[in-house]
Formats: sequence, structure tokens, C-alpha cells
Amino acid sequence: MRRRTFVGAVMGGALAGGAGCLTRDGDESPGDGYELTGNPESGTLTVATYDSMLDGNDPAGPWLTTAFEDAYPDASIEWTAPENGLNRFIQLEEQDASLDADVFLGVNVDDLARIDDTLAEGGLFLELDVDHLDRADRIRDGLDMGDPHDRVLPFDTGYISLVYDETVVDEPETFDDLTEPAYEDALIAQNAQTSDPGQAFLLWTIDGYGADGYLDYWDDLDANGVRILDDWSDSYYGSYMEEERPMIVSYSTDQVFAAAEDQDMSRHQIAFPNDQGYANPEGIGVFDRASNAALAHTFVDFLLSSDAQAEIAQRNVQFPAVAPEHVDLADDFDRYAHEPPEAVTVGYDRLRGTLDGWIEEWARERTGL
Repeated sequence: MRRRTFVGAVMGGALAGGAGCLTRDGDESPGDGYELTGNPESGTLTVATYDSMLDGNDPAGPWLTTAFEDAYPDASIEWTAPENGLNRFIQLEEQDASLDADVFLGVNVDDLARIDDTLAEGGLFLELDVDHLDRADRIRDGLDMGDPHDRVLPFDTGYISLVYDETVVDEPETFDDLTEPAYEDALIAQNAQTSDPGQAFLLWTIDGYGADGYLDYWDDLDANGVRILDDWSDSYYGSYMEEERPMIVSYSTDQVFAAAEDQDMSRHQIAFPNDQGYANPEGIGVFDRASNAALAHTFVDFLLSSDAQAEIAQRNVQFPAVAPEHVDLADDFDRYAHEPPEAVTVGYDRLRGTLDGWIEEWARERTGL
């Protein structure tokens, strides 16, 4: 791969203006020798993300700050975690207001479809120039986020699954099982309007039952007593861990956390109904109005380093984005992080123009939502 050709590195200072800076409206494309604005090794980078990247028990964000600033002593990182996540930046872009951030850490495929349904096609983020990334070819096979505009690269991935208490219920083998009397009043799910895992579970059922059949399936879940709560944290810590229900929509890496916390593992069994898990890769994108796109690309490349991938996986309790030969994980992670026999997802093309409608139809049918 061609080595970095940041002009800022040659000149030893920040570049002014947007000469050659790639935007969705620009004529240039990666590989044409265009120049990224800014300096790749100095300046302040504002990284927007979600709360759990910064808060909680041993989050990844503070480690990333220290390691990146150690590697690039003239650079610094500031974090922001807006309450409404990426939607805040979509709204600011609509208003042509300042974004006050350079990158967003935690973009998923659903977000990309929503961006393009709201803004101009290919909007909000730069098309990443992989020629400026030494480690882009480390990403493991099958982790393509399906963006036709190449705006994001994955930095980790997770799988939505069911987590259950084996002392109360047996492992459900299919989605249909969840509508049977054996699972009456057993399942906790999350609101697809307000929760990423909730939205992923809804999309999983759409993948399984189709756009014409998923509402009927949810009617059956309702009839069998599914409880829907607003977000994953409240439903997991406030309801499942309080043993109000024996099953919850959660992550297939749940046992990594449970083992680290010395929890009773009988209550943290993983189920993959239909032998599937819903893949939810998380990506990083550089805003097309970033103040220092060159430094942002350096940060993207840093996230794909072996050390960063190991720390993100274990602190964020998600799978690495890079192939196994590029990352060493603790033995417990390999033991307790489960991959489904089949990973499914609703891709970008199916989500375009339909995502919000599916969610609104689902919410309209649910009592009290």
C-alpha cells in the first residue's frame, strides 16, 4: 500500500483552506493525489461518540486518548457525546450550522441510510481516502458496511442475540418459539425508536418475516407478553439483572462482561434463534467539514492498530474489526465471546427509504409507544 502522502507532514504545519479537500460535491476522488486539509500529526481532534465509549466501567475512550496522544505528542483529543447521537449532526448539517466535531465514532449501516434519506446522497462524511490509511487492508473479510460512498470503516462489530437464564427457560431454537406458552412473559426487548439494540432486533425480525409479515410476528410477541423498555441499559441493569424476566435482547458478548464481573453464568447464556445473530458493525467517519481531516485520517488508522483493536474489543465488549492475525485478545474473550452460526443484517440498499417507515409502523402498533 502506498505510504501516507499528507502534504502537512512535508510542510510541517497546518494547511490552510480546502485545496483538494474531498466533499460529496467535489470532483476529486481518492487516488487522484488530492490533499487532505490539516496536519496529520498535530492539532486538536474533536471526536463525537456515544456515552458508553466514555462512561462506565473501564471505557475505551479514555484509553484511546492517552494512547493516541502518546503516539502523536503534538495532537490532542476532545470528546463529545450528544444526547441524540448522530441525529444531532444530521440536524446541524440540515441547518448548515457548525458541527463542532471532526469525526463520529459509532456509525452503523442504519445511520448511513438515514443520512442519505435526509441529506444529499453521500452526505455528512468525507469519502475516506484509504491511500492515507496504512491499516485499512487489515479489516476482516465479510465486514463490509455496504456504503456506496465509502465514508466509513468499521472499528468493531457486535451481534445481537438473546441472553437467557437457563435455570428458568430453555434455549429457544427459533423465533417462532418466542411466541409459544413456554416463553410467556419471558422476553425483554428494547424500543426500536430509542435503542440501537431494539432497532437491530426489529430489523432482524424484518429479515426473518419480511416487510409484509414482521408486524404480525410482533403482534404474536405482544400477545405472549414481551416487555418493551426504552433503552438497553435500563432494560439490562434495571430489569434483567433484577431478575424480573429470564430473557433479554442483548449482545452475544454478554458472557465476557459477566465473567469479568464474576456473575452467575447460568443467567448469561447466549441463544441464537434460527441459528442467527444480527450483525451490527460500528464504523468511524470523518465529517466533510472537519477542521483537520488529515489528523482525523491518522486517528482512523490508529483505531485499526493492534493495540487499539485489542483494547476496544475488551473495553467495549465487541469483536475487533481486523482479522485475527492483527490482534491478540485475552483468552477469556475468545472463550466467552460467541459468534453466531449465521450473521444476518438488513443492508444499506434495503434500508434506504424504508427504515423510518418500518420503525413508525412498528411503534404505531405497540400500545403506549
